[in-house]
Amino acid sequence: MGDRNMFEKVYQDLLQRLMNGKELALLTFLDSKDEKRGNIKNKIFLNKHDIEKNLPKMIEDNKDIKEKVLHSFKIGTPTTITSDDKTVVIEPFFPKPRLIILGGGHIAKPLCELGNKVGFSVVVADDRPSFANANRFPLADNVICENFERVFDNIKLRDSDFIVIVTRGHRHDGVCLRNTLKYDPAYIGMIGSKRRVKEMMNQLIDEGFSKHKLDKVNSPIGLSIGAVTPDEIAISIIAEVISYRRSLGAKISNNNKFNWPEFDVDVINEACKESEIPRALITIINSKGSVPRKAGAKMIVWLDGRIMGSIGGGCSEANIITLARDAIIKNEYSIEHVDMTGDVAEDEGMVCGGILDVLIEPL
Repeated sequence: MGDRNMFEKVYQDLLQRLMNGKELALLTFLDSKDEKRGNIKNKIFLNKHDIEKNLPKMIEDNKDIKEKVLHSFKIGTPTTITSDDKTVVIEPFFPKPRLIILGGGHIAKPLCELGNKVGFSVVVADDRPSFANANRFPLADNVICENFERVFDNIKLRDSDFIVIVTRGHRHDGVCLRNTLKYDPAYIGMIGSKRRVKEMMNQLIDEGFSKHKLDKVNSPIGLSIGAVTPDEIAISIIAEVISYRRSLGAKISNNNKFNWPEFDVDVINEACKESEIPRALITIINSKGSVPRKAGAKMIVWLDGRIMGSIGGGCSEANIITLARDAIIKNEYSIEHVDMTGDVAEDEGMVCGGILDVLIEPL
């Protein structure tokens, strides 16, 4: 069994890099005793953007592992590779996605609240102190009061960012869009009437911006639900943003079906800490069908009965918790298959129907 303190350090470094906006893959190397059980041999993580030049020797010599790591980034879900008695679990980690709201007016306030509620790290920027302040946006992770030309130096846009342009005027919208188009974020949306948007797009083409990039701008912004009030407009915008986060992802996934990786930050935070009470980390490593939590979801189970996080609840989770205690006592990992289809789902009264493969590892 690997050094648990070393694994805690791996999670500490992983979390720190995620907080700095890095996209990473965590590789867990399993020494198998049989098809379900064995020991954790090692854990390492790889940075997506320098994977080609910083591959450890064990991976550099294994083309299959390298291809699987790259594929995990494209699809956003964990994958496994097995050869002989060795298994590697590959988990992609993307930083908590940022919703960057440019403009602090009447739409920004409910949009910030909704963005926070559905799991975004929200950044709000405006050039007016009365609109760009923490009292107005208590749920924002960062509120920036700065000229729209200079605000991009503070934000430092990432590929995984979702940009919403809702300033108080057409001129400011144009400044924000021109600066945003210098980058390649996951989503760009800009408010405006069809006529004003068309005029701006034609002007930007005349300025030399490519039609291909301009076609990626969602404007007028939001899903077409007949929204009128600021709250309704905010709902239409966040719904469109979620659709890009959860199902489209064309830019990040190179047209593969993409699922934004589950990121249970509280669970990862806890995995960084030492614990006097033995515990196990539980991870969904594969999911199919209609399941309450997707691949990548995590929870921690302590030997004294405490839990943190969830892999979906119900009788299936309760059974996994029991098996986790066995894994802790035996000090070995186990991979469990959870069937929530057909008669199993009916017997447990579940409305979902799917299957899960769950990795339970002493931590």
